Amino acid sequence: MSSSTSFTAPTNLLTNSVTTLSSTTRRHKNHRRGPPSVQCSSQNPNTSKHVTTNKSRQSLVSKPIIGAASVSLASILILSNGGGSGGGWFGCGSGGGGGGGGEGGFWRKLFAPATANAEEDRRSEESWDSHGLPANIIVQLNKLSGFKKYKISDILFFDKRRQVTVGIDDSFFEMVSLRPGNVYTKSQLQKELETLSNCGMFEKVELESKTNADGTLGVTISYLESTWQSAEKFRCINVGLMQQSKPIEMDADMTDKEKMEYYRSQEKDYKRRIERARPCLLPVNVEREVLQMMRDQGKVSARLLQRIRDRVQRWYHDEGYACAQVVNFGNLNTKEVVCEVVEGDVTQVVIQYLDKLGNVVEGNTQLPVIRRELPKKLRQGEVFNIEDGKQALRNINSLALFSNIEVNPRPDEKNEGGIILEIKLKELEQKSADVTAEWSLVPGSGGRPTLASLTPGGTVSFEHRNLKGLNRSILGSVTTSNFLNPQDDLAFKLEYVHPYLDGVYNTNNRTLRTSCFNIRKLSPVFTGGPGVEDVPPIWVDRAGFKTNITENLTRQSKFTYGLVLEEVTTRDESNQISANGQRVLPSGGISADGPPTTLSGTGIDRLAFLQANITRDNTKFLNGTIVGSRNVFQVDQGLGIGSNFPFFNRHQLAMTRFIQLRDVEEGAGKPPPPVLVLHGHYGGCVGDLPSYDAFTLGGPYSVRGYNMGELGAARNILELGAELRVPVRNTHVYAFAEHGNDLGSSKDVKGNPTEVYRRMGQGSSYGVGVKLGLVRAEYAIDHNSGTGAVFFRFGERY
Repeated sequence: MSSSTSFTAPTNLLTNSVTTLSSTTRRHKNHRRGPPSVQCSSQNPNTSKHVTTNKSRQSLVSKPIIGAASVSLASILILSNGGGSGGGWFGCGSGGGGGGGGEGGFWRKLFAPATANAEEDRRSEESWDSHGLPANIIVQLNKLSGFKKYKISDILFFDKRRQVTVGIDDSFFEMVSLRPGNVYTKSQLQKELETLSNCGMFEKVELESKTNADGTLGVTISYLESTWQSAEKFRCINVGLMQQSKPIEMDADMTDKEKMEYYRSQEKDYKRRIERARPCLLPVNVEREVLQMMRDQGKVSARLLQRIRDRVQRWYHDEGYACAQVVNFGNLNTKEVVCEVVEGDVTQVVIQYLDKLGNVVEGNTQLPVIRRELPKKLRQGEVFNIEDGKQALRNINSLALFSNIEVNPRPDEKNEGGIILEIKLKELEQKSADVTAEWSLVPGSGGRPTLASLTPGGTVSFEHRNLKGLNRSILGSVTTSNFLNPQDDLAFKLEYVHPYLDGVYNTNNRTLRTSCFNIRKLSPVFTGGPGVEDVPPIWVDRAGFKTNITENLTRQSKFTYGLVLEEVTTRDESNQISANGQRVLPSGGISADGPPTTLSGTGIDRLAFLQANITRDNTKFLNGTIVGSRNVFQVDQGLGIGSNFPFFNRHQLAMTRFIQLRDVEEGAGKPPPPVLVLHGHYGGCVGDLPSYDAFTLGGPYSVRGYNMGELGAARNILELGAELRVPVRNTHVYAFAEHGNDLGSSKDVKGNPTEVYRRMGQGSSYGVGVKLGLVRAEYAIDHNSGTGAVFFRFGERY
């Protein structure tokens, strides 16, 4: 008969690894301190390599024969062979694991390279003693002096079964804590041998040394690899949050019958353990791959289990399950190998607020505001995934309420294999104010500015955020070019933002925004075409009230709808109301007989309209370059309320495609792909259309190579563009071609400003450019005139 039991060591990796995601924001803007990073480290300050071996487990990981029945090696301990927290996989503690109190081990060195390297540096710099023996002789370990410190020159692994010597690149070598160039005592070498002997990886292992002429020793570790019968099935189970089995020690005075009953009891316990375990996340295709590895190998060997462990863990880590580890193999010497995995189940989510000194304090933000930003897979009962942690970091950062954010998974000491997710937040000040000053220097007498010619201007802004801890805020700003005489061009905006309109516990994500405003902009409708210079500008003042509701459909896609009530006033350079556009006469005088500027013909319009906007954005950054698609549709519907009862429908659709031209590997430091950008924009209006709301052609965000509105103002327009982006070092160069057309609708705009100011109504351009940080440096050729010019622009065109 064949029996099987399982023994699982404490999960050293899960109790000593720390993964940290962090983001820092300055003031109230969403500036991130670089991409979220993952850091796994061990937190044990001890460096002792001395261990004690659990003798009962020693006997259970061998292959005893009782009577004529073969008793299976039930399991191989992955992290420790004893009760200690150290150990390499399969219980090989690399000189420090495999017993109670072991502190070293492969996992510790893998996930805490700084600590391991420091220990190795200390050993390599330690003083040592010459062996004092003739060169090139073999010295058994028990013949070495217990009072000397020996320096190891090289280490070899010799496979007795295959009769080959393996190098440091072999997977077995990672279990050994000995390193060439370091200094060790006889006791430490004996502990290394004891740990390797008891880890279950080897049927037999020996350590011998060879003397060198320079007084150092070369070490050779000879071994016979453990093997078991071939298996036909493979099962992966999640043993997280399950109590680790603690086998009863077997009495040396047991009879054969008592021993058999003991093994049967162990087998039953392990079967119950398998039944209670949950299925793991490992996909079927990986299980099939493991099965194929087992079929190709034949007998199950320690090296095969290494490969299975590596393949399983590689899938978990590639998929972002940073806390998942293989902790045990069971059912060996049966037809089914059971791989036990601790996947990292989230047992708690703890949110903490910190002050400037890092002390835990009571925060102002209500906890439901934070919890609703957590991905569904980052909650209690789910398996921790690093990508979900990054998503939580981005979501919380988008609230713009915190100067520093950390998402820290740490081991749950009360639930073995569990993860406590700590979210640490530093809140921004609720109230803030900024003053941005601008000075306009006007030449005085002699061409030099005097104190009286300094005209102070700028913006005063204030914000009261996170009202009642529910992320509600009041924002305001006042802008003028002359604080000494602000009534000339004073602009202001006061806005109230009310998120979670349906309640903070409601899954709907709707935000109410209400604002009153007074803004001034230069109208591109009244702009001269080629050869027409010095067209007097017309300024458009808009004052009114706006309220809208925004529904976030996805993280980047949204639907906004609302009501706008506004008064529009058109003014000339002298700030006087201008009912018509102006032009310069040959005599130098100014004539105000141009196209009407407003729908009412008085220079002042009052109107009310509904506004809706839907954005479908599936773009993403691939190694720093945007790929994907973006569609934006907007419609303004007049209600027939206001001057001359304006009733209209103004609509526009923009579609942009960022087409990846070559497949690239995604990751930090990887090159971005070349991208072809295709863009189309259609705008149209039916009904009443005031001149200031006509669609304009030309400019950096319309058709490059032309000034704003230089091609015309129309009721219907079509814009087409293409841009080829090629990465070069840390930036990209690009070539572009664009075309804009008024579709013959310029004449339908009141007064036909396109014809009055001698504009073409259509035009094309092409050119090249380079991205320099936030600046675009472009050379664009105006196809209408055949001339080119260099432009510097901020931001992206698409």
